[in-house]
Amino acid sequence: MPIPSFSASSAALERLPLAGRRGLVLGVANDHSIAWGCARTLKARGAEVLMTCLNEKARTHAQPLADSIGATLRVCDIEQPGALEAVVAEAAGADGVLDFAVHSIAWAPLADLHGRVVDSSAAGFARAVEVSCHSFAELARLCEPHLAVRGGVLVTMSYLGADEAIAHYGLMGPVKAALESMVRYMALELGGRNIRVHAVSPGPMPTRAASGLVDFDGLMARTVETAPLRRLVTLDEVGGCVAFLVGPDATGMTGQTLFVDGGAHAVR
Repeated sequence: MPIPSFSASSAALERLPLAGRRGLVLGVANDHSIAWGCARTLKARGAEVLMTCLNEKARTHAQPLADSIGATLRVCDIEQPGALEAVVAEAAGADGVLDFAVHSIAWAPLADLHGRVVDSSAAGFARAVEVSCHSFAELARLCEPHLAVRGGVLVTMSYLGADEAIAHYGLMGPVKAALESMVRYMALELGGRNIRVHAVSPGPMPTRAASGLVDFDGLMARTVETAPLRRLVTLDEVGGCVAFLVGPDATGMTGQTLFVDGGAHAVR
């Protein structure tokens, strides 16, 4: 299978390793969002980026961020019919080419998230899976013809709670476990079209989504105490991992979950 090639000159690629590449980053809420860390890093390394936010309220926080890096921002509520289709089509452009898509979306009803898994409602569990997990498969289906033009990458965001039970992470643990399994199956199914699929698993970060977890400050403090690097990771470090995965140096990799957590996953 040929290694993906791009139209940018070799000099440009050396200077900006993602020059000539075009992609979509879903899930920017504010300047603490993991999606924002990814978008700004990808743009800084030369990629053309279309960012999305959930709704018009989120746009008030996300639009200045998009403007600051010269990126396009669109509202995209993936639960609304046609919304995901529209942003994928726009990101692919007139020539129908995409090089990457980053999925940084997760949600669960607070009543189910704050309770025990055994007490979770069927409806709440199903909606958490739909928004946080199955939407990645839907994104892949829509992006597939565009990514296959010259080979591309799909990246989603997970967490250590997919592998082990983390206090107060609750419902999202099984959901993230399903997401990581989906990454492996999607890698198998799409590899023949030169499309690579990964999950990135950051350590706890003070994002808007994480603020919904009970005792999240305690989780961050325990991570600082126990992780080999004795600190939390940064948005730039997560963005750098994503930029590596979608760049020219990771073309032999697929189906993996890469931890960016200061080594927390390696110790118990």
